[in-house]
Amino acid sequence: MKKIVALLLCLVLAAASALALADDKADVIAKGKLIVGITDFEPMDYRDTDGSWVGFDADLARKFGEYLGVEVEFQEIDWDNKVLELDSLTIDCVWNGMTLTDEVLSAMECSKPYMNNAQVVVMFADKIGGYSTVESLSGLVFAVEAGSAGEKVATELGLEVNAVQNQASALMEVAAGTSDAAIIDALMAAAMVGEGTGYENLTYALPLNDEQYGVGFRKGSNLVDELNAFLDACTADGSLLELAKLYSVQGALIGE
Repeated sequence: MKKIVALLLCLVLAAASALALADDKADVIAKGKLIVGITDFEPMDYRDTDGSWVGFDADLARKFGEYLGVEVEFQEIDWDNKVLELDSLTIDCVWNGMTLTDEVLSAMECSKPYMNNAQVVVMFADKIGGYSTVESLSGLVFAVEAGSAGEKVATELGLEVNAVQNQASALMEVAAGTSDAAIIDALMAAAMVGEGTGYENLTYALPLNDEQYGVGFRKGSNLVDELNAFLDACTADGSLLELAKLYSVQGALIGE
């Protein structure tokens, strides 16, 4: 019975998704808003002092909304369920420093890559000097965001993982001593740890891979072409670079 219920649910979601994909752009314009799935991930998406969402991706998403002539609504999601959120039509896209992994590319319609990244190891500054190679990491427990590129890299390396809700939680795990280290995005590590941050005793090192960020839509969505055209225009007029400078991520922009 459970298998039958699960199958029926999948069919319902697939049918709903197929109807929406007839013209995703028209659907967004008709409802007057683009619903963007995000997590708390500085400097890409995070809350300002007034509670509003800001960051490189948040600001860029708003500009895309203006380009389409619609409002942008941000919805915090469980990163491990991002594909389900898309396919169930609760969000229109995932725009949150998302690594273009093989799994993501097969499950979503993805934009062109716009930013480079890597997964890095974060731990206490007075300890990280003893871990200069991947082999030296064996035996440590790593806090990672469930369903993230960090979890994927850790698993591929055979490391012990402690899967948590988001990358911000992974940092808290390390600071609290409940995990030995974390594996998170280099862009987040640069913004969140070290001198002048809330985690002054932490630092990061040992890039574990090379990645690129993109935006994900439902399979077959015609919003992808719109976003790619928007990104090309922002690159040509220099506004993408100016926004990147605002959040000190200009060095990660592809082509810069």
